[in-house]
Amino acid sequence: MAGERDSAIARKGRQIAVVIAATMVLWLAANALGPMLGLPGRYALLFDLAAIAGFIYALVNILQLWRMRQDQNRG
Repeated sequence: MAGERDSAIARKGRQIAVVIAATMVLWLAANALGPMLGLPGRYALLFDLAAIAGFIYALVNILQLWRMRQDQNRG
């Protein structure tokens, strides 16, 4: 039982790391390619909002991970 919980915590941590890294890389790429492709400035706002959504998703998952670890330490 404890092994399953540990692996679930590790899996969630890796998922969070991938989401944060992918969000940052995609946001940087979009901001670099946007002007090169001649996209209007409103697309930059769209890219920013998508990045914010990715980071909020990661933050929610970080809080869930923290709760999982707290529950594991208590019981």
